[in-house]
Amino acid sequence: MFMKKYVLSLDQGTTSSRAIIFDQVGNIISVAQREFTQIYPHPGWVEHNAEEIWSTQASVALEAILKANLEGENIISIGITNQRETTVIWDKKTGEPIFNAIVWQDRRTFKYCDLLKKEGLTKMIRKKTGLIIDPYFSATKIKWILENVPGAKNKARSGSLAFGTIDSWLIWNLTGKKNHVTDVTNASRTMLFNIHTLSWDQELIDLFDIPFIMLPEVKSSSEIFGYTTGHILSHKIPISGIAGDQQASLFGQMCTKIGMVKNTYGTGCFMLMNVGDNPVFSQNNLITTIAWKIKNQVQYALEGSVFIAGAVVQWLRDGLGLLLSSNEAEKLASSVDNTEGLYIVPAFSGLGAPYWDQKARGTIVGITRGTSSAHFVRAALESIAFQNMDVLKAMEADSGISIKELRVDGGATVNKLLMQFQSDILNVKVVKSKISELTAAGAAYLAGLAVNYWSSLEEIQNKWKLEQIFEPKEMSNRLERIQGWKRAIKTTRSWSSQIKYK
Repeated sequence: MFMKKYVLSLDQGTTSSRAIIFDQVGNIISVAQREFTQIYPHPGWVEHNAEEIWSTQASVALEAILKANLEGENIISIGITNQRETTVIWDKKTGEPIFNAIVWQDRRTFKYCDLLKKEGLTKMIRKKTGLIIDPYFSATKIKWILENVPGAKNKARSGSLAFGTIDSWLIWNLTGKKNHVTDVTNASRTMLFNIHTLSWDQELIDLFDIPFIMLPEVKSSSEIFGYTTGHILSHKIPISGIAGDQQASLFGQMCTKIGMVKNTYGTGCFMLMNVGDNPVFSQNNLITTIAWKIKNQVQYALEGSVFIAGAVVQWLRDGLGLLLSSNEAEKLASSVDNTEGLYIVPAFSGLGAPYWDQKARGTIVGITRGTSSAHFVRAALESIAFQNMDVLKAMEADSGISIKELRVDGGATVNKLLMQFQSDILNVKVVKSKISELTAAGAAYLAGLAVNYWSSLEEIQNKWKLEQIFEPKEMSNRLERIQGWKRAIKTTRSWSSQIKYK
């Protein structure tokens, strides 16, 4: 009797672990999700319990299989997509982390990053890694753990410790502590990986004083990384696809041609452009990263991050009490025709690309006696679109490509007012896919390709289905609106630059 096969995608995010099963058509068969603890030991510090990440991810994997009335033998392969840059160091013998995972959002190493900039290392690091010097990336987190956990440095030098981003940590556990590996997309987010040679860079390893022996083996994004041991899943299943969450989303959106761009609207926004098989280095404070490697073919991307997007709507709800639920935002914002000159710059934790201003703080300008709660909500939604505009314009300048279409995904894409305004202010088509779980789908596609579940990239491309297109409408005051936003940004940065931060 013919047994149907499926791909299990493990989507390990910043606030929850999820598991999603896909069939050969690309349909979702079942979903399981579990949140885990967020740890804030000091202002600006963010940690996770790596053991809890593993236990929640293992449990939702089993739950998704049981929900679909399947068994391990029905799963042909496993794909993993993960929160990037988050850093775990564990003891190879015991398998236990020596410290909490330091999360990508964590800012504890900002003073050390400032020191590296003052030493004139920005150009060298950008040339090798495509990254800017920032606490965001893994290298300074590794250094901090090795220097602050007693005995860690000596243990690392002796080969007793292993470093990994979350994908490595999950594979280590899934394979019964046998395989210490990662893929090129996650390696390219560590600030230790040379994106030209596709290998760990000795000069950077020496700079951060990180023992080479603790780094994982780097593989492509679509090949067999190892097999489950049977302790968690009762069958020996190949783990055959890995990509960091934003690269997985780019692949899930089928942005496989040069100049194709996707934007994910979540707590923040992450915009990536496929720039082909040669890296494009930004003159506008964007990041150059590896999009994926399939067989011997490497694709690169330009990336810009907006720190606060959906979070500004949460702030309206929880901080100001203007909304009972986030779903009310569109209706209230639609009750007014425009913001009447009100701008909100939601730099609650600094400004991301293309400014990278960690001192910036939120600013509201243009309030009048006639400003209402509806104007506030509309200005907050428009701030998301304006921030994305800044990133997209930087991408156009760096790539020399005039962008005609933006593929979108994420929770905020249900807000049609926001999507239409995004299209209008960019003057490009905003295209929404029918598949909502594009990050998980990207990891599933990479995993399925490696085991011939899907025969080719062309076969997968046919699975991308359109839900809606937002065509740009004429805005008589478009230039005026953009100039107003730029003045608001200038005001924000000017005000924040005068503050002395401890």
